[in-house]
Amino acid sequence: MKRILTLILSLVLCCCFGFMLVACNNTPDSTNPPPSGEIESPEKPEEGTKPEPPEKPDDETPSADITKPTPNERQTIYLWDDDKIPSWRGNLNSNDPADFRPHILTYPAQGTIKGAVLICPGGAFQFKSMQPEGYSVAQRLSALGYQCFIVSYRLSPYSQAESALDLARAVRYVRYNAKAYGIDEKDIAIVGFSAGGILCGEHALNWKGTVSPTKLDANYKPDALDGVNADIVAVGHIYSFYGRLSVSNNNVETLRAGNLPPTFYAYGTRDPFYSQFNQNVEASKQAGVTVESHIFENQPHGFGAGNANSNWIPLFDTFLTNIFERN
Repeated sequence: MKRILTLILSLVLCCCFGFMLVACNNTPDSTNPPPSGEIESPEKPEEGTKPEPPEKPDDETPSADITKPTPNERQTIYLWDDDKIPSWRGNLNSNDPADFRPHILTYPAQGTIKGAVLICPGGAFQFKSMQPEGYSVAQRLSALGYQCFIVSYRLSPYSQAESALDLARAVRYVRYNAKAYGIDEKDIAIVGFSAGGILCGEHALNWKGTVSPTKLDANYKPDALDGVNADIVAVGHIYSFYGRLSVSNNNVETLRAGNLPPTFYAYGTRDPFYSQFNQNVEASKQAGVTVESHIFENQPHGFGAGNANSNWIPLFDTFLTNIFERN
């Protein structure tokens, strides 16, 4: 019996030793890690599945998908895609084509490039007087070395502020492409005729800098171009003024608060708004605005690019040249 008990005890001891040996052999050796790529993560995805891509941030600014400039050729450049225009309810004015949307028409500078001028034809916000206050002006200014852009903005029943969204966008486009146009990005001026000048004033008072279209349209999604500064270095009022249609804004404090750039006025003594032009000139001066004004005897409203008795373009050229050279 004693021999049997001794034999059983020996067998048990052998089994325990064998189990311990196997366990020790299965313990990872820190001095000999497994080959690279063989370590599995605790939660390895199933075969055939791909990890989810990282989500884009909600506030990512979309690109401005607009026509690229060809500075040596005339272009029609639409300022937004059809479905991205802020505060847009379609073309509401029969004086524009049915498929109208805000755009600019380019007139390349000839000779040495001096800077850029954006031109806003007038027409009481009911139409745009494109030939005498757009094409003719762009031809003459481009011949003097200015990259010219005629702004075809939206008309009534859109508000003055909504039309100003188009001008601000045009300024941003030109500044964004300043290198392509061969200009210093600071050398951008705007000039307008009658209602077009009022539009220029609306821009200078309320829509320059980085004011966003979301001020009027909370649903608008700003793109990269909306982050570009819309400042201008000069305003041209050709038979026009700061104010609204037919009514000049002669509030000195409002004009002073607008931090307005140097302003050029040109108008005739036979214009029905002659007295209002005079008042606006004086109010602008009192507000601390640098003002240059030219009054043409016996000239009516609407002389456009000028004539022998209202040749304002050479005067405007000198005015802009002095400003651009100081920038």
